[in-house]
Amino acid sequence: SYDAELAKRVGADDYGMKSYVFVILKTGENTSTDKEHRNNSFRGHMANIGRLVEEGKMVIAGPFGKNDKDYRGLFILNVATVEEAETLLATDPAISVGYLSYEMTPWYGSAAISEYLSASDKVWKVKP
Repeated sequence: SYDAELAKRVGADDYGMKSYVFVILKTGENTSTDKEHRNNSFRGHMANIGRLVEEGKMVIAGPFGKNDKDYRGLFILNVATVEEAETLLATDPAISVGYLSYEMTPWYGSAAISEYLSASDKVWKVKP
């Protein structure tokens, strides 16, 4: 059932895979109690996620449940290098002001994961 056109569109190698950068978002060092600033930063964080999805640079994003590791969420970025990912993360307001920090690592996964995005838009009743 190989689809050469799809494989080319999603950037698949011969194994149907490609390189991404996996990002774990963590609680940052900024402990400010300025509620308005914090809210604005996280609104900007959500807007930035939307922009990166529109640009095809982010294929997965979502929060973690309560945990003892200070993990807040994850991104899978559609870039081949950690350096490219650093550039994208620098545009996130919640990261740039220290409400969030992150760890990154290269990840090799299915090139088709980007295909889920069009379906995900069809199952939301309420957008976050």
